Amino acid sequence: MKYIALVACFFTVAAAHAFSLSGTVNGVKDGKVYLQRFNNKMFTTIDSAVIENGRFTFKTKPVLPELYGITLNPSRSPYFLFLEDSNIEVALDTARYFRNTKVTGSSAQDVYNNWQQHSDVKLDELIKANPASLATAYIFYRYYTYRTTPEEIERGISLLDPSLQQTQYVNVLKQLPTTLRSVEVGKKAPDFVIADTEGRQVHFKDQLGKKYVLLDFWASWCGPCRAENPNLVRTYQQFKDKGFDIFAVSLDRNGDRDKWLKAIADDQLTWQHVSDLAFWNCEPAALYGVRAIPSNLLIAPDGTILARNLRGKELEAKLGELLK
Repeated sequence: MKYIALVACFFTVAAAHAFSLSGTVNGVKDGKVYLQRFNNKMFTTIDSAVIENGRFTFKTKPVLPELYGITLNPSRSPYFLFLEDSNIEVALDTARYFRNTKVTGSSAQDVYNNWQQHSDVKLDELIKANPASLATAYIFYRYYTYRTTPEEIERGISLLDPSLQQTQYVNVLKQLPTTLRSVEVGKKAPDFVIADTEGRQVHFKDQLGKKYVLLDFWASWCGPCRAENPNLVRTYQQFKDKGFDIFAVSLDRNGDRDKWLKAIADDQLTWQHVSDLAFWNCEPAALYGVRAIPSNLLIAPDGTILARNLRGKELEAKLGELLK
């Protein structure tokens, strides 16, 4: 099914209404609803509204247009909500990861929800359908950058409407091609300093020189990372005595040190582990242009990047070739 253009209604809705945000919570008569601001894949609570007889209304007008989260529990992932200068009504249903939640009054939300039904759409088609929607910029930033080349990112930016060029999403997109080119296959792996599990500062360059090293980005909260860990354990056991090592950088959150250490123990990850516990503000992740995890780079003893995002049998085959 062809991806649907929804950009035209944005201007009609935005021009016709002043901002309001209210709604209902399915099956909940009292308590609070929390509004959270999005920044760099993280949500920070900025306001709350009391639920009275199943309804809530937020009093504060936030920065618009922008992506926010709405939830009953600020410690858990919220429902992603695009707010515009319009009257927005939310029928919040917390069951099954908000699957049955309905939103009216936000054209950017319509773009986002439409994309979720057609997430295999090509980047150019996504942008051309709704080039001025904030949701388009967000989807590009969040879901396409880990699988597009620097040239594709630059082309995508050029297709976006000028009104989006100073958003947080496009600002990240503009920097990313330079970063990705600096760590592409054939380039030397840049050094960084970070704390290990004992709090000691470690230089990544000190891990190089004798073995092929897999620089692995993961986190204890990342389901796909944890699912991949048994494959890494198997590969490590097979090649560790033949010239292979792993250096794991965790994107765990500040305050979740114990969860990080427990995941290392539970998954039996017996190689070097480091983290700045900065979540998506992780400095090594930014240095290497990591936009999704699990992510990895295979690095030669001389520091040359050989491959990116090899997993399972692909990684085993590559190491078998290098370590005959």
